[in-house]
Amino acid sequence: MRETGTTIGIIGLGLMGTRHAANLSDLDADIVAGTDVDPDARRAFENKFQATTYADHERMFESTDLDGVVITTPNKFHEPAATVALDDSVAVLCEKPLAHSLDSAERIAVADERSDAFCMAGFKHRFSPAASLFKAYQQDGELGDINAIEGAYVRRRGIPGLGSWFTNEEVAGGGSLIDIGVHAIDFALHLADYPDVKEITGVTRSTFITRDDYDDPDDWAGKWDTSDGSNDVDDSATVFLRCEDDLTISLEIAWATNRNPDETFIVRGTEAGVRMDLRGNSLEVYKTGSKDHDHYQDTTLRSERDTNKLYEEDAAFLEGIRTGERPEVNQIDEALQVQRVIDGIYQSSTQQSSITLDDNSQRQETIVEDD
Repeated sequence: MRETGTTIGIIGLGLMGTRHAANLSDLDADIVAGTDVDPDARRAFENKFQATTYADHERMFESTDLDGVVITTPNKFHEPAATVALDDSVAVLCEKPLAHSLDSAERIAVADERSDAFCMAGFKHRFSPAASLFKAYQQDGELGDINAIEGAYVRRRGIPGLGSWFTNEEVAGGGSLIDIGVHAIDFALHLADYPDVKEITGVTRSTFITRDDYDDPDDWAGKWDTSDGSNDVDDSATVFLRCEDDLTISLEIAWATNRNPDETFIVRGTEAGVRMDLRGNSLEVYKTGSKDHDHYQDTTLRSERDTNKLYEEDAAFLEGIRTGERPEVNQIDEALQVQRVIDGIYQSSTQQSSITLDDNSQRQETIVEDD
């Protein structure tokens, strides 16, 4: 094993944990340890990275001197791993969402505040070429003031396998909203420079996930069997956020719905509008002009960067460890705001009413409408 001075542990040795480990190793970090409850996953990780593995993260922290950890476990188990790491002054990259519940996310934020290290959230889509290009034009004032954002993160049929933790509310904290909706919420707020969210209206649905006759053309779920009851989560959501200065954000989110797949975001500014794909490398810019005669100006801007978003995220995490400075991107206060929004959407859907967020405590309150 090469020695580079930056030691990393991976908590959760499935697909995402292995991807992070490969990226960080390529960036000259030492992948020295990993934890997983699955012995097969531990053996595969040991063989691939020549790392020592453990069945639980407590033993790893007791036995290994670490500079950073990446957490890719199911959502419910983010908090115990993250808080122990932060209390040991070990930097954390926590895959999205920050936690399975708002209370759990807030405890991670408290641990981050008292720690000498930092916690970074895993919102990889911010590192897309389209997002970087958008930010450059936004900072130059090309868009004017943003007043509305529309977004979609929609699969036509893409419910994860029943019986997995993704479809178990106790472990995941929700369904499509907390799984892929978390990306849509973060991306929209990121495009708007993370304004304060004042009011939330949301509807979550379980239209297809409870059906015995669900069609799965792309084989996302493998064998479909609803008999074990592990399908108590949402499979789609519609969200409306009212932010400071009357900026609005409207989002469609779905694991399954009867429409074309879509990962498009539209930003409307006072000087120009932009359309982009969540995972793309180009912007469509919409403006008007008056030279000679009134006319439309529609332009496609394309980045030549071939960016691996997860790789760029891992590089930012590693740079933060090596410099001893908290990364400027994907900060925990933003991840906590996303968690508050998700919690508010679920409350709004259950109560069939809008939810307002208090400016100071961000405490959620139900809006009582006059009869």
